[in-house]
Amino acid sequence: MLDVRAGDVGKLELLFDRHHRALFRYFLHLTSNRAVSEDLVQEVFFRILKYRHTYQPGTRFYPWMFQVGRNVYMDRAGRHKAEVAMPERGWDVRSTDMPPDRQAQSRQEAALLRRALAAMPAEKREVIVMSRFLDLKYEEIASILKCEVGAVKVRVYRAMRELSDRFFALCGEQAS
Repeated sequence: MLDVRAGDVGKLELLFDRHHRALFRYFLHLTSNRAVSEDLVQEVFFRILKYRHTYQPGTRFYPWMFQVGRNVYMDRAGRHKAEVAMPERGWDVRSTDMPPDRQAQSRQEAALLRRALAAMPAEKREVIVMSRFLDLKYEEIASILKCEVGAVKVRVYRAMRELSDRFFALCGEQAS
């Protein structure tokens, strides 16, 4: 990124090759739309090029890139306030060593979990996606969200608690 910042914009291709999949997964978990996610990834790299002078040498690129990505997503979310349905892919729980009845139960639980996560407010869904799907460290999430690590821990805890409550409420609805 230092080369891109210094004007060697050809190096942006290398950054894209290394990081576009992670950004795409992030957006796909937030939007459930492949085409929109692809567009958002392109917009992130356009903004990285446009605002390359704001990258601070000595800081890690990955959290900075996700901060740009989050800004792109928030800009889009402000224009498109729609309910999000979580993607079907990435939740596959099939296992050859699991009996068929347990596989069916696991698929059903994954579907309920998707519904519960999709119904959550965007801020809470975002911290869950960052911490659990992208495996970002709390320090990286704090950098992206521009808050303290302690605040991230609280947000993740509360979001997970709400997700759990929503999941078990859906399980209860299904049982009745």
